[in-house]
Amino acid sequence: MVDVTKWPVFSLMGTQELSMIRKASVFGTSANEAIYVTKDDEVYVFGLNCSNCLGTGDSQSSVVPKKLDFLSGRKVVSLSYGSGPHVLLATEDGELFAWGHNGYSQLGNGTTNQGVAPVLVSANLLNKKVTEVACGSHHSMALTDSGEVYAWGYNNCGQVGSGSTANQPTPRRVSSCLQSKVAVGIVCGQTSSLAVVDNGEVYGWGYNGNGQLGLGNNGNQLTPCRLVALQGSCVQQIVSGYAHSLALTDEGLLYTWGANTFGQLGTGNKSNQLSPVQIMSEKERIVEVAACHSTHTSAAKTQSGQVYMWGQCRGQSIVLPHLTHFTCTDDVFACFATPSVMWRLLSMEHDDFLTVAQSLKKEFDNPETADLKFCIDGKYIYVHKAVLKIRCEHFRSMFQSHWNEDMKEVIEIDQFSYPVYRSFLEFLYTDNVELPPEDAIGLLDLATSYCENRLKRLCQHIIKRGITAENAFSLLSAAVRYDAEDLEDFCFKFCVNHLTEVTQTAAFWQIDGDLLKDFICRASRCGAFKN
Repeated sequence: MVDVTKWPVFSLMGTQELSMIRKASVFGTSANEAIYVTKDDEVYVFGLNCSNCLGTGDSQSSVVPKKLDFLSGRKVVSLSYGSGPHVLLATEDGELFAWGHNGYSQLGNGTTNQGVAPVLVSANLLNKKVTEVACGSHHSMALTDSGEVYAWGYNNCGQVGSGSTANQPTPRRVSSCLQSKVAVGIVCGQTSSLAVVDNGEVYGWGYNGNGQLGLGNNGNQLTPCRLVALQGSCVQQIVSGYAHSLALTDEGLLYTWGANTFGQLGTGNKSNQLSPVQIMSEKERIVEVAACHSTHTSAAKTQSGQVYMWGQCRGQSIVLPHLTHFTCTDDVFACFATPSVMWRLLSMEHDDFLTVAQSLKKEFDNPETADLKFCIDGKYIYVHKAVLKIRCEHFRSMFQSHWNEDMKEVIEIDQFSYPVYRSFLEFLYTDNVELPPEDAIGLLDLATSYCENRLKRLCQHIIKRGITAENAFSLLSAAVRYDAEDLEDFCFKFCVNHLTEVTQTAAFWQIDGDLLKDFICRASRCGAFKN
């Protein structure tokens, strides 16, 4: 499952807020702006707000998410962003909204006034249902449910496809050789445009100085031209980077073309390609490709779930597809793209699918599925023998036929408290421990008894974070008792550094005499009692 906190802008959000996110996009020249849609179809934005791209009605930046009330309840199906940035958003009802930078009329409202809040784009789109949007640097495209392509905005290289280089202030249908075609997908490079039609043909127009249109030359095109080099291939997906393009066929074959300064074509060199070149032919079937106009990064996912990346990756030029440990192409852009934007509107809809770890966590202390319970201080904790045996050597030994406990349905525990033992069992299901420092001492005792070294380290970490003058000497005593040398050294230094406060606590004078003598000797050797 995709974790949006891999994008730094989301790292300040709390668990509850994150759990409500259904769709999200990170954008902007420094990946400092974000928009997300919640499960109840509320739209929120936060970030730097360059060119009013957050659509909040003002130019204020915000680290706190702000709701766009105008878009409340509208189901978002497609979203894209430009370099200004400007933002396009399409809803399930086929409506198109735009806001942000508008210096080239890329908002499609006939003006060049900045769009401070979402506005419905209606010119030439009345009775049209928009299903997909795409943004270049400063131009915009929309695809309708009938397969028509509309474009508008900056047109210095013909990227609007109107046959001229005059900027287009309102949506205009891209016709020419697309007139009788049914488009099924659209993408934009910085100043170029591509469309794939229902028979798998690809058409390109706009800037072509790096060969990003794949036409075999580097001349700009003011109207759509078919990529004849892909004839015989049925393209299912196209994506565009800053000045390069990728196409995936229905047979799982991958073709790349265009700029290659950073190795973003994956050909093993940095030479631009004016025509499509097949790459990864020795790999298994490709099922997804990824790129976006604000980066020089490329990624692909194979049938077995392997994710490869190449191009500009955190400043490095990777000229051949490199196998990663990621499970989705989105993570490549979160961790390695510059800027670390999202290459598509990210969806967190997973049909309530739970990973193994999430399922285990959910089943802890569940009487409906448990086959064993522990009784501590008169309270029950419900667990599963198999999980305990897999996760803990102590239980693996306990549940042998020669142990009495193996035949029991209820096991009584009297040497540890309920909070401590519950926390231990929960750790076996979650790998996490949440206890106050005082209880963590008891858990440290248990971890020592059960030879659970990782748990022992976690307990020491909790105790260190919670040490105060009031409990420092008690914690030092526990560290000595449970042979936790690192913790003992930490507590000792804390006591010496706060000697006056510590020696005035009840815990200091109630401590075992030998430990007190040992502390005084060690402290004197450290010069704690010098004037």
